[in-house]
This record gives sequence, structure tokens and C-alpha cells, in this order.
Amino acid sequence: MTKLLLATRNAKKLGELRRIVAAEGLSGLEVVGLADVPSFPEAPETAPDFEGNAVAKARDAVAATGLPSIADDSGIAVDALNGMPGVLSARWSGRHGDDEANLELVLGQVRDVPDERRGAQFVCVAALVLPSGEETVVRGEWRGTLVRERRGTNGFGYDPIFRPDGETRTSAEMEPAEKDAVSHRGLALRALVPALRELA
Repeated sequence: MTKLLLATRNAKKLGELRRIVAAEGLSGLEVVGLADVPSFPEAPETAPDFEGNAVAKARDAVAATGLPSIADDSGIAVDALNGMPGVLSARWSGRHGDDEANLELVLGQVRDVPDERRGAQFVCVAALVLPSGEETVVRGEWRGTLVRERRGTNGFGYDPIFRPDGETRTSAEMEPAEKDAVSHRGLALRALVPALRELA
């Protein structure tokens, strides 16, 4: 059994990768998170793009643990905000990881934007770095529209205000397995499956 480190403390992200690994039949892989390995100093996310942050986090994780590691950087890019919050999505309100404050700030910033200009996309870049130094970097994007009122309790972050194209529900109203099939993170993680097959 090969251990695969997902460099996150987010239980929902871990659950998502575990579901994808199971769905793809990759029985030779055991997905672990940062809580399952000895702690190491994590560099701050200072790159100007998702790719830079994801690769840096995965390289740090491999160097510290010796395990093949996946790291992702993701966020929401709002058309009316010129693609922001983007890489700053998790700390848009000034406090890292305060989902509630971040969501309220974005809703406030687009309050006067008409419905036809409320387009947005979730972006996820995932990097797989192996102890050999080999790197695979993939990107997933999920287009949609920002609704005016939060809806749903599944998911996290900006999910309650993001309605994917072709959907009447927000991503927080979708079932986890449904979301895995179409979401930015699901797309990115599944794009890593060929490389993970070789590991397994």
C-alpha cells in the first residue's frame, strides 16, 4: 500500500480525494492528510498564481515527509471583480480561512452588479510531486454565476453563493458525489488519476 499525502488539514478536501481514489479503483493507495504525518513548517502562500502556490506546497510536503504529495490551491474568480479574489480567496476578508467573512465581503462587493454580469468560476490547480522530483500540475475550472442569497449547507467556502452553469442549485445544494463529478477540484484531481495509477 502506497501512502499518498494530500497536503491539507481540510477534512472535506481529504474526503473528496478519497472518494475519487475509491471510485477509480486505485486500491493500492492510502490517502493521508497533514494531521496524519509529523508536523513541519508550511511556507506561506505567496505566489501570484494558483500554480505557484500548489507546486510550492507539494514540494515542501515531499521534502518534509518523503511521501508522494498532492497540494492544491483553489479559489473563486469573479468576473465583475476582474478575476479577484482569485489566489486571495481564503483570506479575502483579511482573516485566513474565515469562510463566513469572505463570502459576505464578496456578496457585498457584487450587490449592485446585475444578474447577467455576475459570472464567476471556481479554479483549482493541483500539483503531484514525487520523491523522485517528478511533477505533474493540472488545472480544473467550473463556470457559474453568483446568486444573491446563500443557499445550501454542503461544501464550504463560496459554495453557497455559486450556481454552476446549467444548474438551478448552488454547489452547496448538490450532493458530494454529484459535485465531485463536475467541480473544479474534482476535475483537477481526476486529471491526476493517470499519474496516480502508476503510483498504485
